[in-house]
Amino acid sequence: MDLDLLSMFVSVAEAASFSVAAKKLRLPKSSVSRGVARLEDGLGAQLLHRTTRHVSLTTAGAALYERTAPLLASLRSAVGALPERQEQPSGELRITAPNELGPWFLAEMVARFVARYPSVRVDAHLTTRAVDLVAEGFDLALRGSVNKLKDSSLTARWLGAFQGHLYASPSYLARRGAPRGPRDLKDHDWVVFRNMRGPLRLEGPGEPVMLEPRGRITADDFLFVREAVRSGAGIALFDSLFAEKDVTEGRLVCLLPRYRVNAGALYLVYPSTRHLPRKVIAFREILLEVIKARSASRSAAG
Repeated sequence: MDLDLLSMFVSVAEAASFSVAAKKLRLPKSSVSRGVARLEDGLGAQLLHRTTRHVSLTTAGAALYERTAPLLASLRSAVGALPERQEQPSGELRITAPNELGPWFLAEMVARFVARYPSVRVDAHLTTRAVDLVAEGFDLALRGSVNKLKDSSLTARWLGAFQGHLYASPSYLARRGAPRGPRDLKDHDWVVFRNMRGPLRLEGPGEPVMLEPRGRITADDFLFVREAVRSGAGIALFDSLFAEKDVTEGRLVCLLPRYRVNAGALYLVYPSTRHLPRKVIAFREILLEVIKARSASRSAAG
């Protein structure tokens, strides 16, 4: 049975008028009349008595209306209650991100998101492994990469570049002294984040300088590296936004501030789809708002 035809019949039965039903359905009166006639032909029964002034249900029509009108109303309610059909984002947003982005970046975004949209819930998974978004049912991911991400099943939105600077604690600098130029860095201890091992291209005044960070501490957890540097273990490379709070509060010092390392970029990744869920669009907008504000703050400070 065609639900569109059934919906026309129910509308006419409730309005007792083809004209009123057609106006409600935003259809021509002739289309509604033909639709009800097609339904009657398909059922092999007359559903409505028609006169020039009045429309009423036949016995068969009354029986059909009683059984189908509540079901159609429930169906409309169910479809209207779908999260993606509501004006405001709702439902659960599942996010995955690298461990180091949780406290530094993601927590603030999630807090803003749930404060702005009371009908949403967030399930955040922080992990070092590459998550299969589609297979594991995630709505989006934050990913850092040195190279442009390539996956035909995913959409990757560039959020910004990582601008790395070198940092150390005041206690380390009091013990070892501050480097006065890039050439002095080879004589210092480093705390190395495993994903950033290898030569670093330090750009600044003059020709770029290639560095090979060497230290007795190497780790695959960014927060561990930060704590070790705070504790005076050596020098490390951090994104300037990642370290700005520690610098402001005196726990870290930016070394050679005119020099930087371009250490890749941050991407928002989500499954490619024709109809992007409202909750994903809303979260993406908040991300872009905050990144724009932070970038403006960094530019003003620089």
